Amino acid sequence: MGLVTENTPSFMPDFLKRCGGHAIIDGGFATELERHGADLNDPLWSAKCLITSPQLVRRVHLDYLEAGANIILTASYQATIQGFEAKGLSREEAETLLKRSVEIACEAREIYEENCAKDSLNFTENERIATSPVLVAASIGSYGAYLADGSEYSGDYGDAITLETLKEFHRRRVQILVNSGADILAFETIPNKLEAKAYAELLQEEHITTPAWFSFNSKDGINVVSGEPMVECAAIADSCKQVVAVGINCTPPRYIHGLITSIRKATEKPVLIYPNSGETYDAEHKEWVPSTGAVDEDFVSYVGKWREAGALLFGGCCRTTPNTIRAISRALSDKSSACSTLSSNVNNK
Repeated sequence: MGLVTENTPSFMPDFLKRCGGHAIIDGGFATELERHGADLNDPLWSAKCLITSPQLVRRVHLDYLEAGANIILTASYQATIQGFEAKGLSREEAETLLKRSVEIACEAREIYEENCAKDSLNFTENERIATSPVLVAASIGSYGAYLADGSEYSGDYGDAITLETLKEFHRRRVQILVNSGADILAFETIPNKLEAKAYAELLQEEHITTPAWFSFNSKDGINVVSGEPMVECAAIADSCKQVVAVGINCTPPRYIHGLITSIRKATEKPVLIYPNSGETYDAEHKEWVPSTGAVDEDFVSYVGKWREAGALLFGGCCRTTPNTIRAISRALSDKSSACSTLSSNVNNK
């Protein structure tokens, strides 16, 4: 690993240009694993399948690629060396599984691209999908995700957890994922400023050259779940050279528009959004329950507004499916086509 290259700032703009101006992130991973029959009632959550059913992990990646995703996230969100060791695995086995999460996603991408090449005569509705690049994003869940106690939805780690604690917790996992061939590091569901600072310092201390994104979560549309302002958290991401996009995930769709506005006050880096279904996670019972109060409209109906607000990468998080991603992809393609037609008409006048 060397110094951050001069190409890092252009990484995401170049990728988005190749995708036609916007990109599609995949959807809920655990949701799909469970739909295929996986039992994820485990502290490792979706990472359990790296041990028990890697072929199913590959299948879910393919489902999302076939639905139109340009970016697939590895099954490493809750995969940590500490978590695997707690299950009785050796450190070497734990590190191998982290590497394997990236390899499986890369295998899925290769299979998908081979299938696209074979079906090259059938490029109608899926033409944009088939010819767009695909990134493998190494998913890095927060310290709270490792705890598996719901604290990633509160940001409350207690006074004993310091900046140095978090850096040392994440350091080796980040090193492994960087060296496993991922195209980008996805720091997801960041619940507080402390962990954002830890990630930023860690990327700088390790001289990471792989681009990264920071994605926060919120439960009020103004702050991250810890209660700290989103704009302050986004400013931390903006200050980190390795970070090429900033955004929000695992947050109810009704809050996204305001959060995009907050993020854009702090950074000019591309904004990514991949909300959950709008339900609320019950940490005690480890299940998703309907939210009280405001009800989210149809998920896809928000996409145009989010794009107008400045988001450029769109996807889904918990409780979303390949059907969600397919609908988002179509909605954005339809909007792009409409804009192109309008532009053409104006230019011809």
